[in-house]
Amino acid sequence: MKHSGCAINKERHFSCEDCNGNVSGGFDASSSQIVLCQNNIRNQAHMNRVVTHELIHAFDHCRAHVNWFTSVRHLACSEVRAANLSGDCSLVNEIFRLHFGLKRHHQTCVRDRAILSILAVRNISREMAEKAVDEVFESCFNDHEPFGRIPHSQTYARYAHRDFQNRDRYYSNI
Repeated sequence: MKHSGCAINKERHFSCEDCNGNVSGGFDASSSQIVLCQNNIRNQAHMNRVVTHELIHAFDHCRAHVNWFTSVRHLACSEVRAANLSGDCSLVNEIFRLHFGLKRHHQTCVRDRAILSILAVRNISREMAEKAVDEVFESCFNDHEPFGRIPHSQTYARYAHRDFQNRDRYYSNI
């Protein structure tokens, strides 16, 4: 975040609260604050995914100046990116959800999770949410910033972090 021009202060930008329903967290764009729903987070792995998911939204807010409140397409893009990069669609999570598939399963999961997230925060029809996700899916699914790759596992996350640390190294003498 700091590298992208947005400072994060964990005392100010993170809040743990009890939440209604089964929502695990959220990003409040008006205060640039990540809310963690302490009553709905089951374990450390779940919290890691929620924090990563919401940090993707915070990164998008900083980098792309997302118009959260009026552009469903902006919201859809950030939801696609967050579902893709946070581990929401990991094989283990999908097995627990009893969702199995072989062909393009990750993409299907990302699309479905993005649609569900939009429906959780906007009062729009499922068809409108699906249309918004479909319109932005390809470009947003292929945008892996700030990681550079999808961190499917801890090993991939370490590779992504290493890539991030070395990203400017090759251009420093140009």
